[in-house]
Amino acid sequence: MPRSTTLFALLLLAPLIASACGSDDPIDTGTEPTPISITEPFSGNLNPNGSRTHPFSVARAGTVTARITALAPDDTLGVGLDLGTWNGSTCAVIIRNSNASLTANSSATGTAQQTGQFCVSIYDIGKLTASTDYTIDVTHY
Repeated sequence: MPRSTTLFALLLLAPLIASACGSDDPIDTGTEPTPISITEPFSGNLNPNGSRTHPFSVARAGTVTARITALAPDDTLGVGLDLGTWNGSTCAVIIRNSNASLTANSSATGTAQQTGQFCVSIYDIGKLTASTDYTIDVTHY
């Protein structure tokens, strides 16, 4: 077969060869793994009329919950518990629980719409009479 005829035959057969390699089945890209939540504990000491802020990073959009897990010496006292965004120096409050306590199983819960820097703040709402130790667990993705 002359060279030009062979080339012409290949060009005519190319669409048939290419279609034989394809599939009408959708490509299975797999399923996305279920995100795993992360719990970060933050502890410190809160003085009367004081406040403490702890920044943290969220790697995946989703629910963010801050819960008081320890408050001593008096776990019945109420304190403020806020969630917000962190700009490197200030916590801009988004969710506020202005009377959280350990005995009431209080929390502040919101949804991170995107990844980024967030923060949790605990503060006296006028009920502390002495220095108080605390632990806050922040759960996020």
